[in-house]
Amino acid sequence: MTEITQIPVRNADGSEATLADHAGEVLLIVNTASKCGFTPQYADLEALQRQYKDGGFSVLGFPCNQFGGQEPGDAAEIANFCSLTYDVTFPVYAKVDVNGAEAAPLFKHLKKEAPGLLGSKAIKWNFTKFLVDRRGKVVDRYAPTTSPKDIAGDIEKLL
Repeated sequence: MTEITQIPVRNADGSEATLADHAGEVLLIVNTASKCGFTPQYADLEALQRQYKDGGFSVLGFPCNQFGGQEPGDAAEIANFCSLTYDVTFPVYAKVDVNGAEAAPLFKHLKKEAPGLLGSKAIKWNFTKFLVDRRGKVVDRYAPTTSPKDIAGDIEKLL
């Protein structure tokens, strides 16, 4: 089994990283976008972050421009948007692809561990959410239409 905290990711500044800083935490990993109909979910994701962070939980945002070009900005623009519009305090990483040959290793892993409807591996749109337990096991996948508020009970069970 791949240890999720060792999968390579890129920080917003482009530097190489892993999720090792989040080892032992319950994680909600989300592909995000600034110009999407679901973008207001940033507010609810931030509310989850603030409500549960002291219990060992973190939201991790991964901007993605693969769906309708809804994340056209560079890292600085994305960070400004998240901070100024939604007062986001959870980590927002470098922009990634979540599907296709260039898909980020993290999202390849998440899709393999938690396929979508009818076993589909592809992510259908922005704000697909993956819930990961403290041991790094992907326990659920949520559609973009699922409100972060509706995931709170599942998070509480893992904390």
